[in-house]
Amino acid sequence: MPEEVLFETELTQSRSEVASYLRTVADKLDGGGALTLSAGGDSLTLDPPESVTFEVKAERETGSGPDEHSVEFELEWDESDAEAGDATGLDIS
Repeated sequence: MPEEVLFETELTQSRSEVASYLRTVADKLDGGGALTLSAGGDSLTLDPPESVTFEVKAERETGSGPDEHSVEFELEWDESDAEAGDATGLDIS
């Protein structure tokens, strides 16, 4: 299935700024609210259902320069379904 990018931004922030942003996302999810993503003049509002698929991926990219590490957090749900699957425990430490 082709992928359509609805919103994308990338910027350098401190760990504290990233943590604050993720806390805001977590609070919105926990409170059942919609998520509004915005950067510059672009914005997108999404309203995830109660149950979503949550993916965490850590990668190392190698190439001609120094290795680069990344951690990606992804929420995924089917637009046509109110429920997107069963949750299984996930911890972060």
